[in-house]
Amino acid sequence: MPRSFRLTFFFSSHRSVRHTRMHTIPGPLHIPSSHSYATTSHSPTKTLKSQPAFIASVFGINEGVRLTEISRKSQEIPTITKSLLDRVFNALDGAIIKFLDPPLHLSVDPCYTLTDNFSPVDELSPTECEVVFGTIPPCLDGVYLRNGPNPQFTPSGPQHYLDGDGMVHSIRIYRGGATFCSRYIKTNKYLFENQVRSFIVPNVIGGMQGLGPFVARAALFCARIVLGQYDIGKGIGVANTNLAFFGGGLYALCESDLPYAIKVKENGDVITLGPHDFKGKLSMNMTAHPKIDPETKEAFAFRYWATCPYLTYFRFDADGNKQTDVPIFSMKEPSLTHDLAITQKYAIICDIQLGAHPMNLIHRGSLVSVDKTKVPRIGVLPRYAKDESDIKWFEVPGFNVFHAVNAWDESDEYGRDVVVLVAPNILSVEHFFDRVDLIRASMEKVVINFRTGVVSRQTLSTDNLEFPVINPAYIAKKNKYVYASISEKTPIKSRMMRTIGVAKLDIAASEDNTVASRIYGDNWFGGEPFFVAKEPEDSNLEEDDGYLVSYVHDESSGESRFLVMDARTPNLDVVAALKLPQRVPYGLHGVFIKEKHLNAMSQSDIVC
Repeated sequence: MPRSFRLTFFFSSHRSVRHTRMHTIPGPLHIPSSHSYATTSHSPTKTLKSQPAFIASVFGINEGVRLTEISRKSQEIPTITKSLLDRVFNALDGAIIKFLDPPLHLSVDPCYTLTDNFSPVDELSPTECEVVFGTIPPCLDGVYLRNGPNPQFTPSGPQHYLDGDGMVHSIRIYRGGATFCSRYIKTNKYLFENQVRSFIVPNVIGGMQGLGPFVARAALFCARIVLGQYDIGKGIGVANTNLAFFGGGLYALCESDLPYAIKVKENGDVITLGPHDFKGKLSMNMTAHPKIDPETKEAFAFRYWATCPYLTYFRFDADGNKQTDVPIFSMKEPSLTHDLAITQKYAIICDIQLGAHPMNLIHRGSLVSVDKTKVPRIGVLPRYAKDESDIKWFEVPGFNVFHAVNAWDESDEYGRDVVVLVAPNILSVEHFFDRVDLIRASMEKVVINFRTGVVSRQTLSTDNLEFPVINPAYIAKKNKYVYASISEKTPIKSRMMRTIGVAKLDIAASEDNTVASRIYGDNWFGGEPFFVAKEPEDSNLEEDDGYLVSYVHDESSGESRFLVMDARTPNLDVVAALKLPQRVPYGLHGVFIKEKHLNAMSQSDIVC
């Protein structure tokens, strides 16, 4: 008996930092300032069930319906009929907003959340940057790219900040000069909405506030699909969360969809190649935070789901070939597992209290909820496992991890395995989507002893640090230093938190783990830093011998800058600052690609 058509929506104790350790950006930084797309082939034979995520059976359409049939319907609909359908759909969407939507919570009111430097910007072709302080170190030849939400069209109804279309802001550095570029990731959603010049695809987070409005929007979107207005087989994701470079390819990632392959041209422009399914082996979504082993060049990843199996683990070899899925059936309920960590032997999976379950819409009025009765767990799985038979679960009460810093292997006095994990623990996870301003994080080191089963924890910092990064060469190996963003002290209600500086932690220190820090300055805010080693292949260099790079923004003047900070100095001294030709909204995660890897990527042939 055929199953019904599945419409898929997915996502997809505090103390202040000691001011005696803080240093602001040097004087010059306070001076006030006065659609590339490559069409690629994509398999038209995937069935509707191939898309990721939260699944709502809304219509009794057989899942054997082929996307080619739906596309054919679209071609057969006359232009006049299409125009009439658009007017009908727009009217129905307006009725949902007017009659079904509850009063907008501040966290999903675009008139509130998408203001100031959270508001979107237009695309910008490669434009030269002005070096306003210092000089760019020669080892930074390459490109820094940072992803983040930047809605193409703002809906009249609810929209969470994290729902926005992905835009990459890149800065191409070569021989002391730099060009800056802002480009949308040309997702299926972006291209369709750009063509009709309207917001169409329901929001994953903002649109799931209450059962009635959700069902109405789901039904309306299903109607668009059935009538051939939207090709669901090509996804609904926004590719707005992260960027990863592995297997010779560069990908824009969001956990609601397939990765989107992108390419950086010689002049610094960023083009979208298209969704990438790794030769048909990745038919569903994957995490936005794969971990790349710097020695083997393998990438380790997973996807989470709203139905069993709630999490599936997999990896890619050094050439980017996806390996066999490993379903984790021992995860008994949905968990919004956003990140993982790896060691030389294991993959580390966190099962947290935050979850997405279809029944939440009925019982709580929101898809995402927190189960306070659930005890968070850490799963330790051999990283080359063929199945989950050897996974070991350890309960870690109150440990809710969203971003993992690093993990590594050790041994106890009997030679038995010990795993160490470093990550910020979200202390107020219940506020994750609606009151981000109330979230507090505590950086912790967790030690798991396989022989005794004992899990010990050490607090490294309570300074509300997030967006943690390390020297990428130390992923899966014991590292000493962590760099993380310092959250603002008095955040704005229900707005995404801004960061006021960056801190450097020494994991090995017995006390006072914060060994360096920098505050950007009055009304200057930033985001995630990224560590770039001076010479990654030089084993004689110290772990912190490199630079931290990040975008920062002055909310007084409206000016954005690219900062380069010396990671070895006690004050994280700024060695170069570049004035950017366009405002850079606050965003999420990024990556730096060295010149030689950029050249290799330009010669690779990623087929989507």
